[in-house]
Amino acid sequence: MSDSYTPPKVWQWDQESGGKFASINRPIAGATHDKKLPVGKHPLQLYSLATPNGVKVTVLLEELLEQGHQDAEYDAHLINILDGDQFSSGFVAVNPNSKIPALLDTSTEPSTRVFESGAILLYLADKFGAFIPKSPAERTETLNWLFWQMGSAPLLGGGFGHFYAYAPEKFEYPINRYTMEIKRQLDVLDRQLAEHDYIAGDEYTIADIAIWPWYGALVTNQVYEAAEFIEAHTYKNVLRWAEQIAKRPAVQRGRIVNKTWGDLNKQLHERHDASDFELRTQDKIEENDTAK
Repeated sequence: MSDSYTPPKVWQWDQESGGKFASINRPIAGATHDKKLPVGKHPLQLYSLATPNGVKVTVLLEELLEQGHQDAEYDAHLINILDGDQFSSGFVAVNPNSKIPALLDTSTEPSTRVFESGAILLYLADKFGAFIPKSPAERTETLNWLFWQMGSAPLLGGGFGHFYAYAPEKFEYPINRYTMEIKRQLDVLDRQLAEHDYIAGDEYTIADIAIWPWYGALVTNQVYEAAEFIEAHTYKNVLRWAEQIAKRPAVQRGRIVNKTWGDLNKQLHERHDASDFELRTQDKIEENDTAK
């Protein structure tokens, strides 16, 4: 790097810095405005956006419904993070950390708030007794990989993704640092998947549901446009696993919920009924608006 940075004695917040997401990053917590959250008709109220962390939860909910768990019916309300929806008083009451996704289970008295995507996956898996093994050893192995994702993905998203794709300037040191780390992570996954069909063994679990939106998207070039850069084709077992999961009908539904970019037929801004996948994708909405 040609330029060197000397940190000041006291850091000051520069609101102009931060790259693509500067407008939503700030060094303090709490609400910026008063606004109640909408509440739909189903037991589970999800407030989210179809980022990798958001997709985890909608995929699990769709998988639960696919299995016949009718009490897993849910309303998925859109939280537009670039507009600062996550800083409303209503959202902060459900998640004081102001990050999507956040879940409110209204079937309990009082309602139960659940925030952080890993906590939501574990809560729902335990609530419905699905996608998490019952034997202590297999359950523990699933949790090993669930928490592996919790610790690893910030280095992929906030580290590699930020400096490679989103930072206002590209610098060699952080890109090299985080590229080395995510390639190591992919090698960990590739070695595990060389011996197992799924991440935690031969059973599809919340470990796969947690890891796939991040690492499956990375190796199939759906985030950061970095597949060639990281030689994604060399992680053959990860690619096999990613493509296998992508074929699941519940995954195909869950990945478009609360999505507001890309092909219009793969955007379902809000989900309040199973029929919304046929009737309320953005292409259908725009066709109906045009016809009026």
